[in-house]
Amino acid sequence: MAELKEKLFSEFAPVTTEEWMAKITADLKGAPFEKKLVWKTGEGFNVNPFYRAEDIEGLKTTESLPGEFPYVRGTKKDNDWKVRQNIEVTCFKEANEKALDLLTKGVTSLGFIIKGDEVNAENIATLLNGICPEATELNFNTCNCKAEKLIGILEYILKGKDVDLNKCFGSVNYDPFKKPLVKGKENGNWVEAASAVLKAGQALPGYKVLAVNAFYFNNAGAYITQELGYALAWGNELMAKLTEAGFSADEVAKKIKFNLGISSNYFMEIAKFRAARWLWAEIVAAYNPECKCACKMNAHAQTSEWNMTVYDAHVNLLRSQTEAMSAALAGVDSITVRPFDKTYQTPDDFSERIARNQQLLLKEECHLDKVVDPSAGSYYVEVLTNSLAEVAWNLFLEVEDKGGFAAEVANGNIQNAVNASNTARKKAVATRREILLGSNQFPNFTEVAAGKIKETASCCCGGGHSCGEATVTPLDFSRGASQFEALRLATENSGKTPNVFMLTIGNLSMRIARSQFSSNFFACAGYKVIDNLGFETVEAGVEAAMKAGAQIVVLCSSDDEYAEYAPAAYKALAGRAEFVVAGAPECMEDLKAQGIDQFINVKSNVLETLKAFNAKLGIA
Repeated sequence: MAELKEKLFSEFAPVTTEEWMAKITADLKGAPFEKKLVWKTGEGFNVNPFYRAEDIEGLKTTESLPGEFPYVRGTKKDNDWKVRQNIEVTCFKEANEKALDLLTKGVTSLGFIIKGDEVNAENIATLLNGICPEATELNFNTCNCKAEKLIGILEYILKGKDVDLNKCFGSVNYDPFKKPLVKGKENGNWVEAASAVLKAGQALPGYKVLAVNAFYFNNAGAYITQELGYALAWGNELMAKLTEAGFSADEVAKKIKFNLGISSNYFMEIAKFRAARWLWAEIVAAYNPECKCACKMNAHAQTSEWNMTVYDAHVNLLRSQTEAMSAALAGVDSITVRPFDKTYQTPDDFSERIARNQQLLLKEECHLDKVVDPSAGSYYVEVLTNSLAEVAWNLFLEVEDKGGFAAEVANGNIQNAVNASNTARKKAVATRREILLGSNQFPNFTEVAAGKIKETASCCCGGGHSCGEATVTPLDFSRGASQFEALRLATENSGKTPNVFMLTIGNLSMRIARSQFSSNFFACAGYKVIDNLGFETVEAGVEAAMKAGAQIVVLCSSDDEYAEYAPAAYKALAGRAEFVVAGAPECMEDLKAQGIDQFINVKSNVLETLKAFNAKLGIA
């Protein structure tokens, strides 16, 4: 067998990078390599179209094994993650019944969201009745001001269950930076409060009680390097201030839980979690902990909200599935998949079941829990890991140089940076450089969504208290599709449904391609699209458009034919409807000189163009 392999490989001479580049350059026929094939990411670095073994020579990420410092390949020897589902507690008995039911359906981690004024021993006892705390990860989210009390109640209840506290595991989500990040409110003397929570948490060895909720940045539209860099700065702020307060590095580090988001950038997200473990291990190591195990990052991942949509909401399943795959392959400790209908209603039993099953499929059918760090050694993923680490580390250092995470949050610099990314990404959505299927590209033409939206609002702390006035810039959590959704909802709520008529004529392939492009373009605003097979003359097309009650007529033909067809159609239409030419023909300036001034093409800002049409058609 060895001889056969040697013979096979001897028949194929090795190809050098220079030879690959020569072949690519020839195939590009003069087009610049950097412009055509190099991906200019929003993360602060570029990605090449191919990588080779030489690109990962000397990289630190290839030197360690799973479970070994600096944990880039995972903090454990297996890849079995916890399947979490959250329960918003309104009735403690019903929440307990639901939790017990979920534990029979594949859930191994429960998240309880509890109002602050309902935190008492009786309620928590009811909530945990019949649940084995040694077999199930229990996570609690309540008002920061009730976190210390909740930890004490948990200690009391768990001791009463006659279990080994060292075998009980979970978290209490104490988040000292929630107020300034989410609501723009000052968080006062957070170090004193965090110290009390940390001290109380020592009674529960397996519970994380300090949260780094970096998923805020993900849900606010941050780039991946921003989420990672700010997460590291956040964690380091906890380490620095609490060790100064008298706690050891081990005591602090072992109590921190990182709650990170997952975007749909598949390979980049795999690399992010690998880089996160690596960089965090290096940060904690700098505090000289007694045990290397203190350097392990405990990472919970949850699918993104920023890219979820109201329209064509089942596409959310596709997004969240690839996101869950990224996190699973990257070796996180637990995952929450958000139900596909979360954007417009309280998730129902069906959507929650599907969300659970998305993870169970990855385990039971894809067996992603059976292989540790399968991306290790991949030239592409290893380079991405190092590239992300470098940019995120520089951002981390920048935050530290400016006084640390708390200072940068207090003056709003971090929020402003993330909000700027939100704005930039929304512009990319508006121009279709970033695609949200079903919203800014390939919409469901006949969908009506206004009736299914059930808006809910609650206090950020969950306790029903007055939130007060913002004193610092909060994060902008408006989703990527929100502007397109507002546009389409305006059409629905106006009671007007403009008819857009495709006047197809001339070159068959070009008119079909442009009518499809234009149909998708205008359907994003909820307009009714009337497509056609083609007309012999523009006059026949205009007549058919008027019979169909068209408010917008789109001429779809080839660039060469527009010089003839566009003026004729414009003249025949005589102002009875908006006239649009699909494309950017060379004769555009000549057409504009004749009064034809509306063109749509791949470089158009879809959102702004459709807003302008709404205004012209009297849709608010």
